[in-house]
Amino acid sequence: MSSLGFPKSVRTNRRGLTAAVELRAMPAARVRRRRPPTATLARRWLAVILIVLIGYAYYHPLRSWFATRSELHSSRNEADQLAALKRELQQRVRASESLDSVAKQARQLGYIRPGEHLFIVKGIEAWEKAHTTIKDGGH
Repeated sequence: MSSLGFPKSVRTNRRGLTAAVELRAMPAARVRRRRPPTATLARRWLAVILIVLIGYAYYHPLRSWFATRSELHSSRNEADQLAALKRELQQRVRASESLDSVAKQARQLGYIRPGEHLFIVKGIEAWEKAHTTIKDGGH
């Protein structure tokens, strides 16, 4: 054992203090951190710049891909809507090609068949309203 009570295996300085005890005794202003070598700093900055450049290189294609995918979805939706509209219009064309539907549309436009007489009756709604006021089962 040394004179300070430490085992002989612990190294002490000239004053008889261990390195840990000496560091604690030093004022905080004297303890400085060592700056890494310039080569290490340059490598760190180079790594940061490379990562930023790689991120920038991936950003534009990814943005373009997402925009194209969004346009594709909207185009598909529009195509689906147009296909549904086409089916509806084809169904209306098939329905209007029958002779009965053509005759019905002609009568709505005021056309009549040869030999028929056209009668225009007005005030049907008022007449129906006046004659449907019977309540309680027709009494």
